[in-house]
Amino acid sequence: MVKGQKVCFADLKHPCYKMAYFHELSSRVSFQEARLACESEGGALLSLENEAEQKLIESMLQNLTKPGTGISDGDFWIGLWRNGEGQTSGACPDLYQWSDGSSSQYRNWYTDEPSCGSEKCVVMYHQPTANPGLGGPYLYQWNDDRCNMKHNYICKYEPEIIPTSPVEKTYFTNQPGDTHQNVVVTEAGIIPNLIYVVIPTIPLLLLILVAFGTCCFQMLHKRKARRTFIKDSTPLSSECLAESLNSNL
Repeated sequence: MVKGQKVCFADLKHPCYKMAYFHELSSRVSFQEARLACESEGGALLSLENEAEQKLIESMLQNLTKPGTGISDGDFWIGLWRNGEGQTSGACPDLYQWSDGSSSQYRNWYTDEPSCGSEKCVVMYHQPTANPGLGGPYLYQWNDDRCNMKHNYICKYEPEIIPTSPVEKTYFTNQPGDTHQNVVVTEAGIIPNLIYVVIPTIPLLLLILVAFGTCCFQMLHKRKARRTFIKDSTPLSSECLAESLNSNL
């Protein structure tokens, strides 16, 4: 499973987003499961206010699926859906609403969508390896699907202040167009906190190592000098003892 990090912007004017992508098809979720997953983290399934926000999400998905990431086809649930059964009339497109209560009328349907009928929940196409259809590549346009189908999903959150003690991985970037460019990554867990403790103590640790090394060198030097003195003084002591005995005789 690849579950994306939350992406936030430092200007506090733009929402935060999270792309949840699953390699294993069996791990993907229904519309309702995706909705609950976003809400459990204080967010909601993605609503789109205008074309600029649509383009921003597209750029994030392009970065998420760039070569080498191992991420390929897989549509994403967004928060658009309709209530009711089997509407196939021309009024059907007007029945769709955002699950987070947004009043946005922005739409980005693929050609001949929505097809309505039993398909009441909406995905953003993400099938880069599929052959193009009548409406072009199956990328980023919207399609209605059965709500029990299994897909990836995109969450949307209120703007965040950069935390001093983050609880999860979060990307913070200065400009919406940057997405993951010039991004500051804040990590969760104990390791990053240890870094803030260890780095300031490095000079002290180096000083202790130098002092320890100097002490060891001095001790070795003294020990060597003592051994040399004992070795040199032994013959002299024997000569003195012999001379003393001769004089007494």
